[in-house]
Amino acid sequence: MAEQTLSAKDLKKLEAYLLRTLSNQIESDPPPAARYREKLESWLEQAFASTKTELPEEQRQKLFDEVLGELVGYGPIQPLLDDPTISEVMVNGPDLVFVERDGELIETDVKFDDDDHVLRIINRMIHPLGRRVDSDHPSADARLPDGSRVNVIIPPVAHKGSCITVRKFVENKLTMEDIIGLGTLTPHMSEFLQACVVARLNVLISGNTSSGKTTMLNVMTDFIPGGERIVTIEDAAELRLKQRHVISLETKQPNMDGKGGMGTRELVRNTLRMRPDRIVVGEVRSGEALDMLQSMNTGHDGSMTTLHANSPRDAIARLETMAMMAGLDMPLLAIRKQIASAINLIVHMARLPDGTRKMARITEVAGMEGEVVTLSDIFKFEQESVDKNGMIVGKLMPTGIRPVFTPKLEVAGYNLGGDIFGAGLY
Repeated sequence: MAEQTLSAKDLKKLEAYLLRTLSNQIESDPPPAARYREKLESWLEQAFASTKTELPEEQRQKLFDEVLGELVGYGPIQPLLDDPTISEVMVNGPDLVFVERDGELIETDVKFDDDDHVLRIINRMIHPLGRRVDSDHPSADARLPDGSRVNVIIPPVAHKGSCITVRKFVENKLTMEDIIGLGTLTPHMSEFLQACVVARLNVLISGNTSSGKTTMLNVMTDFIPGGERIVTIEDAAELRLKQRHVISLETKQPNMDGKGGMGTRELVRNTLRMRPDRIVVGEVRSGEALDMLQSMNTGHDGSMTTLHANSPRDAIARLETMAMMAGLDMPLLAIRKQIASAINLIVHMARLPDGTRKMARITEVAGMEGEVVTLSDIFKFEQESVDKNGMIVGKLMPTGIRPVFTPKLEVAGYNLGGDIFGAGLY
């Protein structure tokens, strides 16, 4: 029989028939988990052969991928999730799907049948993790089996249709050498950060959305010595530490009755009873900031966390605001003193207009001057121009200032030379 090229409408009918056939077979004879996909592929071949339709190989393979994506994957966006060149997938309703590739947002031709179709995929993503969405709880965060981070939000909050945002997990964890090769930071900055982590300084990584905060936190944890007990706390587990003595904790949403939830703040408090050498919090967003500061001030040196901020100074202001959200009647000055005492270093990440990511500043928290937290830049990115292709041209360079905590680095065995800090630069 000669090959046919079916119209989009006829292909949709064929796909619907194959889905019905396979769904009925799954219901009547559930395949074993170990051979689930293999069995479905066999049934799909048989069901397709029964239609006596001959399609070009490319169209046939696309049809099979879509059918299997509906049954064992995440529907129309499964090919996007499988594409290693795509870093984020954004569903803005059933008819509008965007991806991020090489820092650029691109609209795709991927579409869902309707909003119910989007909701089915959402439920497939979040149900295995015990999450749920409905009119009373219209949003949720989740993590796919491969570690990708997912946020979903549905009507009535998303009034133009259900939305899915997937930040894909990098299968091969980036190393510091990889990030240096991308131009995010310099070898001298890397050496300085390694010294700070080994010397057990408390580090805050700040930055705007998608600036690389979690990636940098992941990379910096590689510097933690292997003999230490590390506890990580995250909303959705993304960190992959190479050390063996690691406990990974993940927040839990409350059940239908509003009970049984365990947020970041509760996990931070519980962690203090687990005899940690290091506490790594994926991100602070609320009152847990105060618990984190207090843990840093009570012997848990070498802790690390991230937060959203536009600059190191803004990071301090956001910490103050979040600490006040803890509900304790503490004066602002007392909170500032806690911050100045707890945080040693702020690593500020930035995503530039051209899509590249830079470690824009490495800033020391030098203490208090009057009622103000004193900050001192050790390294910074200096933008020089924009080339004809719209790419930012600039330099990552030391400021010529040595940090006040230099003696701590020397005690840890790091006698960093003047070449790192730019001696004689100014």
